[in-house]
Amino acid sequence: MKMLKLERITQQGSLSAQIARQLETSIANGHIAVGDKLPTESELCDMFGVSRTAVREAIAHLRSSGLIETRRGIGTRVIQTPRSEPSPARRISANTVEDILHVLELRLTLEPRAAALAAERHDDDDARRLESAHGAFQEAMKQGRQARHEDYQFHRALIEATHNPFFLSFYEPLSQEAIPRARLLSNELNVEAARRYLEMVAGEHQAILDAVLARDPERAEDAVRRHFARARQTYCAYREKE
Repeated sequence: MKMLKLERITQQGSLSAQIARQLETSIANGHIAVGDKLPTESELCDMFGVSRTAVREAIAHLRSSGLIETRRGIGTRVIQTPRSEPSPARRISANTVEDILHVLELRLTLEPRAAALAAERHDDDDARRLESAHGAFQEAMKQGRQARHEDYQFHRALIEATHNPFFLSFYEPLSQEAIPRARLLSNELNVEAARRYLEMVAGEHQAILDAVLARDPERAEDAVRRHFARARQTYCAYREKE
């Protein structure tokens, strides 16, 4: 591994986010190559001057982003470099992006578990609703629409497939506010980037659908967590530009 150019962490803002950002940059610029092992937790603590808790949270973030994997007896290795994520809007106001991140934080708590339950409990009607909602999303995307309603319907179908009415009663008040793009003004949309963004979302929905229909709760939960972690990363990028 090349010599890492890491900086001591400041006490302003999230410590784990600062660590994750520096490690991600090191991966992106090749200082930590795909296949390389990350320094140990103890080494990272010394490098950054932080506690194990902050390091573990940063590692968990990189793992949820799909950049690294940890195997017992082997350690933590880099498995891919950060991708350049398409940004669906040219700019977002600070207040709007904070609202989006708050909603995503809530959904990251709720929906991965809902997906696991849906994988265990869904019936034939649920499967048809999920497949129909996914098809409607793809069709809206092909027509050049932002598929906000179709996006919401896919996630609502996932919630319904838990067969737990309290999940739905908790989720339903969000309505389409649950979809980050619903808060973006159409005249601020970067049309080409938005199209590529929707293609990425469609692929993530397909992974969720496949896992649920395969009745694989662990894979379904992980697919939803990755979906929202990626979305959160995308909108965090807007906040950093402000």
